[in-house]
Amino acid sequence: QVSLVESGGGLVQAGDSLRLSCVVLGGPCSDLVMGWFRQAPGQEREFVSGISSSGRSTDYADAAKGRFTISRDNGKKTVYLQTNSLLLGDTAIYYCAARRSLYTSRLESQYSYWGQGTQVTVTS
Repeated sequence: QVSLVESGGGLVQAGDSLRLSCVVLGGPCSDLVMGWFRQAPGQEREFVSGISSSGRSTDYADAAKGRFTISRDNGKKTVYLQTNSLLLGDTAIYYCAARRSLYTSRLESQYSYWGQGTQVTVTS
């Protein structure tokens, strides 16, 4: 059974950076498409970024383009989300998700495995 464990969240000021990590436990990582989602208080969970199993293909929500970078190290069974130039609106719980597929997806329902989330709080 695959499980996902996120880390790297924290309390930062606007303009700062954080690198979020997601470790895949209990199974191989190389056949998993990975995604990052986030949920702000009072809002629905939304797609942030996705990466193919090989790492050659990535996808970003408009809010993340130019500021966030997703990457993966299959040898370490870890996926990263580098978040730069953080804004107050980036405050949310960030979730890692995984699916067995050839393609990335922006839909929550397409992901079978989820982590428990890591809190990112951006202050002015």
